[in-house]
Amino acid sequence: MRRKPIASCQADDPGPAASDSAAAQGPGWSSEVAGPSQQISDEAFQKLYRRLRDDHQRDPSDRRGTLGMITDATRMGAVGEVGSGRTVSLAAPIEVTSGADNPDPADHQMTGLSPQNGSGLHFATDRVCMNVHGNAHTHLDALCHVMFDGVLYNGVPASSVTSDGALELTVGIVSDGIVGRGVLLDIPRTRGVAWLEPGDHVTPEDITAAERLQEVVVGPGDLMFVRVGHRRRRAELGAWDAAESRAGLHSEVVPLLAERQVAVLGSDGNNDTAPSCVAGVDFPVHVLAINALGMHLPRLSAAGGHRRAVRGRGPMELSLCDRAVAPPGRDRFARQPDRHALRRRRQITSSWER
Repeated sequence: MRRKPIASCQADDPGPAASDSAAAQGPGWSSEVAGPSQQISDEAFQKLYRRLRDDHQRDPSDRRGTLGMITDATRMGAVGEVGSGRTVSLAAPIEVTSGADNPDPADHQMTGLSPQNGSGLHFATDRVCMNVHGNAHTHLDALCHVMFDGVLYNGVPASSVTSDGALELTVGIVSDGIVGRGVLLDIPRTRGVAWLEPGDHVTPEDITAAERLQEVVVGPGDLMFVRVGHRRRRAELGAWDAAESRAGLHSEVVPLLAERQVAVLGSDGNNDTAPSCVAGVDFPVHVLAINALGMHLPRLSAAGGHRRAVRGRGPMELSLCDRAVAPPGRDRFARQPDRHALRRRRQITSSWER
């Protein structure tokens, strides 16, 4: 069943005309919400999953996944491409009010205030409790996040995720940081629109068309961010139930990521489209990227800031530095929130997105 688009909006800076952009996508591209021709059967998905899982040789003890594509040489290359000292945050603001896409907002409490007389030394202190899962807050999906057919990445048993937290493949793997060349591919600009409508898919043709338009080629060790316009649509039209309908990547993009040896996949959205293009698997990109390939997924980043920072500067390339905090019990956390100073209650790490 095709989902009717909620709204459409023309970009204020669309780049090439929409008709030219559509032609650039190659045969089969459509700006409409994905129809039955873009659906994948469960049998075909299982075959794709096994191919991605088995075709890439890895040591049985590997716990870093595609981060192994990042080498000293790729880091130095990324640093060498820096042409400006400007910094841009990946993080969207933490939200403390509920909304259509954020039914469980963060809880911010001031735990220490100055007394009324104000004399002497005092400190302002606070506490934040948040569920970093969902469709509102920026976070990084660790490799222990996705369980598929009883296993995590590289055959680690799903039972290693316990009520006390994960025992392997946690966010602690990246506690020393992720440094590399970040490449932002702006799919709405390529298509000549402001954003992709909920339910629309980013296809492999979209990726290569964006590369041509932006004069950049994604390669080994790159940290690839795909902008779908989720944040901009939310800002201009308001929040909606993104769990039910959102733009994202089609699962056929993942083999391209494997071929290019991409290290990290991020987006200003969920990375996965809703409704799913695979019957019976709600998050096929998560399964293929995290579980089969071992790829960390930054989600719901404020990619628009990067877009503004590099607009008019040629290829959209960035030197990206991302660091996950090592919280208490660092080896037991599945996700990293968007603000590094957060101290999270233990029990929220056992909550998994449905």
